[in-house]
Amino acid sequence: MEDLTDSIKNLRAKYREIFKTSAKEIEKRIDELKPAGVGDVFDQYPPKSAGALWQTSVLKMFDEDICREIYRKWSEILAYRREFSCTGCGTCCRLACSEFSPQELKIKAEHGDNFATQFLSAFVPYASKEDARRVYPEYITMLEENKEDEVYFYHCPKLNECSRCTDYENRPQICRDFPDNPLALLPKSCGFNAWKQEVEPVALMLHSMLEIVEYYKAHIPLRN
Repeated sequence: MEDLTDSIKNLRAKYREIFKTSAKEIEKRIDELKPAGVGDVFDQYPPKSAGALWQTSVLKMFDEDICREIYRKWSEILAYRREFSCTGCGTCCRLACSEFSPQELKIKAEHGDNFATQFLSAFVPYASKEDARRVYPEYITMLEENKEDEVYFYHCPKLNECSRCTDYENRPQICRDFPDNPLALLPKSCGFNAWKQEVEPVALMLHSMLEIVEYYKAHIPLRN
């Protein structure tokens, strides 16, 4: 039986190590731009001073270099996904999860949220968590052990007994694109699981770099 809790723990451990490596690499690139005689990149400097100009160059490097490269590599990962295909296990149709309740999704859809609109066009809520547990018990257990917030479970009523969509040609874009994140948990039966396993290390690296860059951008006190 697949132990998803162990998988989550292993993934977190991998991410911590990748995060440390990414943080050192970004810090190195920041230091390469650092002029002599200035302090920390998070210090407050007078406008147009050497320190402020350094902070400006760091932010420019983030936007024009690192973030652009992250986007390019992430696009390559998603493009590579097209070389894999669905095996028709039906798990993603029988068990969809959301942090939002049906009522919350309805409100979001009424306010123009495209994802919520598509989601409600495909999925209906399970009557109980136990109904969802019968589809993928290991996944529900993993969520119970690791997820602090409430999670709501849904299923597609258009799936037939042979795990085939009865309205396949009209399925929403969210179904066509799934999975669009290689860091998502996928059952071994999923045809995209091999894609996930292959690109996961790079995806973790890109995620860590983006998280680090966003931290720097939020905390560099640049004054124009």
